[in-house]
Amino acid sequence: MSVTNIVIVIVIVIALWLVYVYNRLVTLRNRAKEALSDIDVQTKRRYDLIPNLVESVKGYMKHERVVFEKVTEARTRAMGATSNKDKAAAENMLSGTLKTLFAVAENYPQLKANENFMQLQQELTDTEDKIQAARRFYNGSVRDMNIAIQTFPTNVIANTFGFAAMEFFGVENEAERQPVKVSF
Repeated sequence: MSVTNIVIVIVIVIALWLVYVYNRLVTLRNRAKEALSDIDVQTKRRYDLIPNLVESVKGYMKHERVVFEKVTEARTRAMGATSNKDKAAAENMLSGTLKTLFAVAENYPQLKANENFMQLQQELTDTEDKIQAARRFYNGSVRDMNIAIQTFPTNVIANTFGFAAMEFFGVENEAERQPVKVSF
């Protein structure tokens, strides 16, 4: 083999490697975006269930106006959040207010016997589980993307083509890590 042929083979191998790395980065970024979209789908489902839940308990819990206001405010804040950081904080607050609502509902035996309330509670619990799973999947996708972007030699290609690290979806402060306290 001549030197020219060796150089051509090396250039082709490097070009193929660059294409592979670029395509892998695009795939990882799109997986992370898809995972974030899955979170949005599940939170939309929760937003749609909350008004039905509030309406089903209002008749039983006439003296719990503050709880309803907090749930409604948390839902509105979560729906209006734009950045991942704001969305994570608002979603965690909404989860906390829903837990409070369910805890207060324990004081109303006739409400706990209401089939509509029980079905909505089960659907919300199922949705919360799906949201948690979607968050874990998103964070795993972001982890894979960030590792690829930050490790050598992939980081050179990532920086060249403008791939940026993504934020994890998580709890933002210590207060949100604490269990919800309900006092009667």
